[in-house]
Amino acid sequence: MPRSTKELEEEKREILRRYRGLLRVCHRSKSRTDRARIRKAFEVAVDAHKDMRRKSGEPYIYHPLAVAKIAAEELGLDTVAIVCALLHDTVEDTYITLEDIENLFGKRERVIIDGLTKISGFSDYSNSSDQAENFRKMLLTMSDDVRVILIKMADRLHNMRTLDHMTREKQLKIASETQFMYAPLAHRLGLYNVKTELEDLSLKSQEPEAYQDIVNRLQKTQAVRTRFINQFTLPIQRELDKQGFRYEVRGRTKSIYSIWNKIHKKGVSFEEIYDVFAIRIILDSPAETEKADCWRVYSVVTDFYQPSPKRLRDWISIPKANGYESLHTTVMSPTGKWVEVQIRSRRMDDLAEKGYAAHWKYKDAPETPESKLDRRLLQVREVLENPGDNAIEFIDNFKVSLFSEEIYVFTPNGDLKTLPKGATSLDFAFHIHSQIGHQCIGAKVNQKLVPLSHELRSGDQVEILTSKKQRPKEDWLSIVVTASARHKIRDALKEEKKQIGEEGKEMLRRKFSGLKIGWLSVNIDEMVRHFDTESALELYYRIARGRIDLTKLRGYFIEGNKIRFERKEEPEPSKKAVARPAAQAKGDTLLIGDERQKMEYTLAPCCNPIPGDEVFGFITVDEGIRIHRFNCPNAQEMMSKYAYRVIKARWSNRELVQFEVGLKFSGIDDVGIVQNITNIISTDMNVNMRAISFEANDGIFQGRVIVLVHDTAHLNSLMEKLKAIEGVLTVDRVESEFA
Repeated sequence: MPRSTKELEEEKREILRRYRGLLRVCHRSKSRTDRARIRKAFEVAVDAHKDMRRKSGEPYIYHPLAVAKIAAEELGLDTVAIVCALLHDTVEDTYITLEDIENLFGKRERVIIDGLTKISGFSDYSNSSDQAENFRKMLLTMSDDVRVILIKMADRLHNMRTLDHMTREKQLKIASETQFMYAPLAHRLGLYNVKTELEDLSLKSQEPEAYQDIVNRLQKTQAVRTRFINQFTLPIQRELDKQGFRYEVRGRTKSIYSIWNKIHKKGVSFEEIYDVFAIRIILDSPAETEKADCWRVYSVVTDFYQPSPKRLRDWISIPKANGYESLHTTVMSPTGKWVEVQIRSRRMDDLAEKGYAAHWKYKDAPETPESKLDRRLLQVREVLENPGDNAIEFIDNFKVSLFSEEIYVFTPNGDLKTLPKGATSLDFAFHIHSQIGHQCIGAKVNQKLVPLSHELRSGDQVEILTSKKQRPKEDWLSIVVTASARHKIRDALKEEKKQIGEEGKEMLRRKFSGLKIGWLSVNIDEMVRHFDTESALELYYRIARGRIDLTKLRGYFIEGNKIRFERKEEPEPSKKAVARPAAQAKGDTLLIGDERQKMEYTLAPCCNPIPGDEVFGFITVDEGIRIHRFNCPNAQEMMSKYAYRVIKARWSNRELVQFEVGLKFSGIDDVGIVQNITNIISTDMNVNMRAISFEANDGIFQGRVIVLVHDTAHLNSLMEKLKAIEGVLTVDRVESEFA
């Protein structure tokens, strides 16, 4: 619908207002030259996007302006980055070319925008390897200019903030992709605020009811938390004032996603989460005394409240790999609740909250902001150096390296090394040097002999034992957890395979010569196809190892100087049957795809979807279409890595079918509790039970039951009735099949 002149004038005023808002937060772009470059980029972007609109109907220019503002205000980036943020979609979506960018602004801007253009929108690929490979390209751009990945972070953050205007299916795909890769990457880069918001916004799209429930609970308990914090910190503040500290006390509420994750993973209620909030004490201390001051404040806190020795976390002596510095302790409050207290300096707090955004403020530190960030990116780059052949495997390994917790171990000389939690002696060996890893036969941990698979713990002192006769083995891949060690082992195995393969290659050459067959690529390809090997190298290797016996070659004929094997007849694809649950025989209950067609499908056992659940279809390799719930434990990975195989689905004719659902419940063991539960299920709700079990221990019972319900409304009604029984504390749906 065309806009009126009045509306267009109003939009122009709004664009200028947003542009002025951007200039106000460009703290690193104060010079006249910087402002002129930003103005020039703004004018180019406005003209290029003048006829474009977002899904919301707003002028498209609102998006690059918002991305540039995030880059300046929340990530603390410089003029070059702000210019590139304003122009980040021009080359992909408009008449502007990379040559235009270079002529108007310079080579740096061209390189950054070229990187941003190559990595845009990587959720619409024809297969998962393309998708994974594209993400790898995005990460590799960090080696050229880290601003590429940081602008991409700003772009993703704004897209997540404005996700409401997308279709439900698109929202879920983008949210899954964000949670799967972007949030962990923000975590590794030390962008705590960005990581937290990305996780919260992903949850808002994936689990809107659960998200809103936690928001409401936090709002309702806000006043109680504030009173508790004031009472708890009063004696601490009096003592800190007495000792002359300059400080600030804050109450930090746990992120919505973190609360949901704890409820979901640990099976606890909102009320049972003791660390819904933490108390943070931020000191205005000079760099030379900040560590000592933090420990002095720790002493004050523990003078008033008893600490838990197991919950002391000293990240000021040894910062995390992403640069996080803080001193954490958990103490017992007078009301009998555990409270986490975080102690840090103003500098530590800025770096922890804003990551890279705060680095430029501390230019007088021993390292420059850029070198600090480069040091943090070493682990990220290490994974990228040798990604291996399998792009999907690369993405999995990379994600593990991003989100893993760290341990700190020592060499025999006392040098400190940081490794991911779960790392083994063999990981440590490869971390020291590739050659030491290749020749590792065992290790001494704290003077005790341990095997290669021994899992290390923080504080261990590790000495690696080597032998020149040792060679990397295939089973080592299951021992190591670090991506770099895995890559080095694979490289060594490939090299060894190549050497052995040369023997097999010579054996095949002699065989071809005896059969008067030419040493041609078509003949080698025919052998690869016939023996179903991944490559010619694999073929040569199997021949050398005797797994393929050339003396028993059968079923071939020779045409000229070419070899041919008889083709085996393959069954027609149409003959393959796709299983369908017996319960569905009464009538179709799902409409699948964009056309909402009735198609064959199976229900995924990992999440047991029932009518009323939000669902999607997933095209499997050999089992047809499987239906999953949107909150299935595997949904995030499927939508992130295999988005091209996800199809729409919705329920229809719900009353025709009954579906199996598992429930688990717990509570206070009392006489008649089992009878009350079974009466509610069978008599009051008229629900059929397929299986039931109860276990009681020390006055607490736990039970499981499989029931047949029509849809989620039926199920929710049953769960509410069960929760109302006196003595029943929790009732939850079982995600997987009844065991």
